[in-house]
Amino acid sequence: MSDIAVARGTRGVSGYVLRQAEPEDLPGARSVMLDTVHRDFGHGYLPRWHSDIIDLESYYLAPEDNALFVAVRDGVVAATAGVRGQTPVSPPHPIEVASRFEEGRTATLYRVYVRPKHRRQGLAGALVDTCLAFIAGRDRYSGVYLHTDARTPGAVEFWSKRGEVLFDERTSPDRMSTETRDEPFQTVHFSLDIPR
Repeated sequence: MSDIAVARGTRGVSGYVLRQAEPEDLPGARSVMLDTVHRDFGHGYLPRWHSDIIDLESYYLAPEDNALFVAVRDGVVAATAGVRGQTPVSPPHPIEVASRFEEGRTATLYRVYVRPKHRRQGLAGALVDTCLAFIAGRDRYSGVYLHTDARTPGAVEFWSKRGEVLFDERTSPDRMSTETRDEPFQTVHFSLDIPR
């Protein structure tokens, strides 16, 4: 079992169990992720950007400093959040973003997704807190990065309350990498603090 587990009712999340994912959770987690990229992003699975969704075990379970967390209700995965040791690089990220993080010492949050019928239950916040606690327990990490697609309902507002906007590609399209210009994203980049 995981070294991080959040019991029922913790942090205002009632009726869910938040825990580090086990191999048997991966099909449910993958379903939440694929449904999100199809429904919320409007473009579906893109291998170039979403290969981790297909190979969750290699990206999140196998590496020691990576993790995938799930919120489960009645045996069904309702939400996900992942941590990967991955420093943003330019390209494809703007130089203003890549230059803010120390190579090899950055934790990146990925796939913070909640199924629509489970939203407004505090799951995303509780999962992010769990990810940050995991990151804080690793000597390797000195910074936390994430990016979000602004078309995801409530995403920019959620992350703006938790971290600092580093770069908003919606308002700086002339400064975007030519490599990412043709991608179907409206990306906003953030930095979060590691709890100490």
